[in-house]
Order: sequence, then structure tokens, then C-alpha cells
Amino acid sequence: MLSLELLTLNVKLRIKNKMAENKLVFDKKNYTLLLVGIGVLLSGFVVMSLDTEQYGFGFFGITLGPIIVALGFIIPFFAIFAKSKEEPTKVK
Repeated sequence: MLSLELLTLNVKLRIKNKMAENKLVFDKKNYTLLLVGIGVLLSGFVVMSLDTEQYGFGFFGITLGPIIVALGFIIPFFAIFAKSKEEPTKVK
């Protein structure tokens, strides 16, 4: 009976240690870049909606807005693939 209790305690401790080791997928820098990219994307759509020409054929609707929207899609791409500086793992 005692060995079964020790075994379950050992398993519980292992699970607790593994849960403590789990980290988020991205670093703070990645999440910040992702939010900046979403903000740039939304601001591009706002810029396109500010165009006063008929059917959006002015400078804002055809040139500036789509460039900002394209940047809004490119920035999160870099946010996903940016490598974080990992701490060297300790050898056990």
C-alpha cells in the first residue's frame, strides 16, 4: 500500500514539474509585433475609408490604404517567424 502511494505521489510530482516547465509558444516580442501588425492592418482599412473621392478612387483609397494594409499583413508574418532568445538548457 505504501509503495502505491509513493508511486502516485511520484507521478503527481512529475506532472507538476512538466507543467511548470511549459512556456508560451511565443515571446513577449512576438506578441507585441503581432498586435502592432493587427493595429497597422486596421489603420489601413480606416485610411481607405477616409477617401472622399467617388468610389474610393482617390489617393487614400487606391495608393496609401492598400500599402498600409499590405504592411499590416507582413508585420505579423515576421512576428510569427521571429526567433526568441532562448536561455541555454542545463545538462542534467
